[in-house]
Amino acid sequence: MSKPIQLIGNVGSPYTRKMLSLLRYRRIEHAITWGDPSAELDKLGIPKPKLAFMPTFILDNENGEAEAVCDSTPILRRLEKLSRERSVLPDDPALNFINYLLEDYADEWCTKFMFHYRWHFSEDADNAGTQLPLSMGVTLAEDSLLQFKAFFSERQIGRLGYVGSNEITAPVIDASFRRLLQLLEAHFAQLPYLLGNKPSSADFALFGQLSQLIGFDPTPRAIAYDLSPRTVAWVSIMEDQSGLEADKLQWSKLDELPETLKDILRELAKTYVPALLANAEAIKHHHLEWQTQIDGKLWKQASFPYQSKCLNWIRQEYQRLDDSEQTQVDTFLVNTGCKDLLV
Repeated sequence: MSKPIQLIGNVGSPYTRKMLSLLRYRRIEHAITWGDPSAELDKLGIPKPKLAFMPTFILDNENGEAEAVCDSTPILRRLEKLSRERSVLPDDPALNFINYLLEDYADEWCTKFMFHYRWHFSEDADNAGTQLPLSMGVTLAEDSLLQFKAFFSERQIGRLGYVGSNEITAPVIDASFRRLLQLLEAHFAQLPYLLGNKPSSADFALFGQLSQLIGFDPTPRAIAYDLSPRTVAWVSIMEDQSGLEADKLQWSKLDELPETLKDILRELAKTYVPALLANAEAIKHHHLEWQTQIDGKLWKQASFPYQSKCLNWIRQEYQRLDDSEQTQVDTFLVNTGCKDLLV
C-alpha cells in the first residue's frame, strides 16, 4: 500500500461507512470520492465490475492494473493480507468464526432494517430521496435534484422485494430491530465492542448499518434514541477509531464472552437463520420466492441468490476450523440456535 487506496461511495451507504470507518481505524491511507461509482469509473477509464455498488474500491490486480471491486467482506480480508497491522480479525480461529457470523448478520440481516425504514415510510423516503443526491454535491441544481430524487427513490423502492420489506414482513422487521437495540444496550453495558475491548470486523459491519439507522433516517433514529442510548453513543464513537491504541487491548476469550453476546446470537438465530435456510432451499429448487415462519410470523419475499452464497461461505468458514476449534464453536453456540446453519 505505497499509495492511498481509492474508493467511491456515499455517506448514505452503510457499506461505505463500514469500510471508511475501518480504514480510519486501521490507519490505512485512503482517498474517498463521494459520487456514483459507474460515473466515476467512466471518468477514470476503469472497467466497471458486473455490478458497481457502494463502496467501489480501486485496487491493483495481480498484473498491477487498476481494477474496480465491490463487496465489503472480501475487500476487508484482502486488506488484511496486505497488512495485519491493527487487524480486525481475531487470531483465535474459533472466535474469528463467531466474528464472521456476526459480520454476515450485520451485513445481510441488519441491512433489512435500513432498507425497510428508509423506503417503506414516506417521511424517510422523502428524506433519503433528497439527501442522497445532495451528498454527492451540495451545489446540485434544483431541477437536477428533483430528477435524481425521483430516480433514486424509484430504484431503491423497487429493490425492497429483494431485502424482504413488504406489508407482510414489516412487523417482523420492526420487532427485530427493537429487540436488537435492547440487546445491544445490555451488551454495551458490559463491553465496549462486540467481542471485547477492541473492535473486530463485526463491529464495523454493525456500525455501517447503524450509521444510517441512527444517523440518517428519521424513524429508526427516534426508535434508537428511545430504546438504546448506549448504542447511539457507540455509533458516534465508531465513526473514527484511529486514536484507539489497539495493540494494548485484547479481544475476549471465547469462553469468557458475556451472556449478552449469546443473546445477540439468539436473536440472529430467531431471524437470520430461518431466512438463510429458506432462501437457500428456494434457490436450490429454482423458486423465485419463498416463505417461512420467522419469530412465529409469516415471512415472504423474493429469492436472493447472493444470500445463498452467504450461507455457503459461513459453512466454508466453519469447515476450515480443525476438530478442536469446531468443538469450541459448537460448545459456545449451544442453546443459541445458530448451529442449524452449520449442517
